[in-house]
Amino acid sequence: MKRIDLNCDMGEDFGVYRNSLDSELMKYITSANIACGFHAGDAATIRRTVKLALANGVAIGAHPGLPDLSGFGRRAMAITPEEAYEMTVYQLGAVQAFAQSEGGGLAHVKPHGALYNMAAKDRRLADAIAEAVYRVNPGLLLFGLAGSALIHAGHAIGLRTVNEVFADRAYESDGTLAPRGSDGAVIADAALAAEQAIGMVKFGEVRTRQRGSIPVQADTVCVHGDTPGALQQVRQLREALAAEGIAVRKAGE
Repeated sequence: MKRIDLNCDMGEDFGVYRNSLDSELMKYITSANIACGFHAGDAATIRRTVKLALANGVAIGAHPGLPDLSGFGRRAMAITPEEAYEMTVYQLGAVQAFAQSEGGGLAHVKPHGALYNMAAKDRRLADAIAEAVYRVNPGLLLFGLAGSALIHAGHAIGLRTVNEVFADRAYESDGTLAPRGSDGAVIADAALAAEQAIGMVKFGEVRTRQRGSIPVQADTVCVHGDTPGALQQVRQLREALAAEGIAVRKAGE
């Protein structure tokens, strides 16, 4: 039987700003990527999201991003590999501490936004992030864009890597995600998102914006909590996976 992990970026409230659907989305996923305070989140939100994940039997992951609250970590910044290393260690340490204090543990790390996209292409940044994860805990899983530099960096240092694909994002012909803001970059239609995910999980390929198809390895599927209609998307995706006989399990199990 084919199996797949479903992950979602969570804990992205901040202070008095609370717009997330975390409590509802958590019922349908198997891995939660929790914002660490740089692009979103704060101490109270991290703790609340960790407790929510534990209550739902969902794997806890750190979701480190660039220090850019106003841009939600989605704007590229010129950083050195040393800075990438340090900000990754700092942020995953915060989520790890809350997970341990609540009786759980950290399972994985997935960079956020621009940092994720930068590390998908820049091997020096990817190596720095992979080293940061390895030095904190070599048993952690490293999530990265399928086939990207981050996946290769994780392999090289000895981490278990998880190739990630996206139900709600369009792909370019080189396997990267279409830039947010470009035409059709975000797939808001739940049926189309489910169809794309099934194609990647079952057949190992995805259609690109250039109208071709490229191969992808799918170990985990990401659904974004801030995509319009996110709750309907994840519900429809679970139904589609069940209809195809594809089991939903935590990464690494």
